[in-house]
Amino acid sequence: MAGMKKKIRQLRLKDELDHSPFLKDEELAQLLSVSVQTIRLDRMELGIPELRERIKQMAHSAQEKIKSIGSAEVVGELIDLELGKTGISLMNVTDEMVFEKTRVARGHFIYAQANSLALAVIDAPVAVTGVANIKYKIPIHIGDRLIAKAEIVKKRGNKYFVWVKTRIENQEVFRAKFIMVSLDRS
Repeated sequence: MAGMKKKIRQLRLKDELDHSPFLKDEELAQLLSVSVQTIRLDRMELGIPELRERIKQMAHSAQEKIKSIGSAEVVGELIDLELGKTGISLMNVTDEMVFEKTRVARGHFIYAQANSLALAVIDAPVAVTGVANIKYKIPIHIGDRLIAKAEIVKKRGNKYFVWVKTRIENQEVFRAKFIMVSLDRS
């Protein structure tokens, strides 16, 4: 019976990480009602690396695919990219990114993460931002980990309609709708 419980738990662990690859061991332990040590042992047994290594592997794979901008130009850490469809980037808010007086993140950093991610998902050698409609939903602070997800929702000619939603854990904090335009180099 204990072996069956372990197999079921490990299946759930894999499912949780497939659905939310950025879950920390502590969050997984809480979700599965086990200790952090049990999660670590299960991950090792299943060959699943710890969070930092998972992010590094995803980032390396994603950066090789970018066409429209240089990988170093993406604000945040690009960790998933399916050209012409979707992308995900992570950004940790640091002391340099906030206003000194209020300690709230400066909007241009959040916008830059979303905009560079929207450019990265475009399957074209050159693209620019044509239109941006943005909404800041709640203040963002030092230490917050921003997860931005971009999705191309429509393509019309050389125009790509891209939605980017940025979350902290499960709460949406920023949203943008972009019209990106691919340019002919000639």
